[in-house]
Amino acid sequence: MTDFLRTGPTHAENVLLLAHGAGAPMTSPFLELIADLLGERGIATLRFEFAYMAARRNGGKRRPPPKAELLAGEYRDAVAAAVRSLGRGRGLLIGGKSMGGRVASLVAGELFAAGRIAGLAVLGYPFHPPGKPDQLRTAHLRALHCPALIVQGERDPFGTRAEVEGLELSPAIAFHWAGDGDHDLGPRGGSGFTRKGNLAAACDAISAFAVQLDQPSSAAT
Repeated sequence: MTDFLRTGPTHAENVLLLAHGAGAPMTSPFLELIADLLGERGIATLRFEFAYMAARRNGGKRRPPPKAELLAGEYRDAVAAAVRSLGRGRGLLIGGKSMGGRVASLVAGELFAAGRIAGLAVLGYPFHPPGKPDQLRTAHLRALHCPALIVQGERDPFGTRAEVEGLELSPAIAFHWAGDGDHDLGPRGGSGFTRKGNLAAACDAISAFAVQLDQPSSAAT
């Protein structure tokens, strides 16, 4: 059974299912703030943890996460639980931070085609390991038909703006670029941008993306 941490309006038209990154739990300061900001914009969030992270919370050993492909089944289970919880007529988006967003992207195409989700929203996609731009994780993103938004820092070591804009990606994928942002969307001092402003703008972009989706209620059972 998937345990959700719920934030935001009880009767929100759109709900975002969020998975955590590789090393931080669903209660990380980053996800806490994102959930609060989205709630202020009328979007509810359901956060959950993969089994390896939940085991850490319960006193288990700190083990590295499984490969993203091995977590896809857990994400499908979380979607099924979310759909059961939300009932009919509620728009469900899926996504996550970094690794969590990557796992969501692996299942987004099939779930969208089945009418289970309305779209995909990722915060900091790990296009490649830091310092290894040739080890791309984008093969499935070339033919993705699910509407998608990737919020990415312009200088993210997992994929800078210059690197990403040179990639072959599906036209279904839109981008919001956080000015001078790193992997957590934070800018450098003196850049003219602030972390608070970048996070607010990111949530504005996710909210606008949710509103413009053609099928806001496609999570019906």
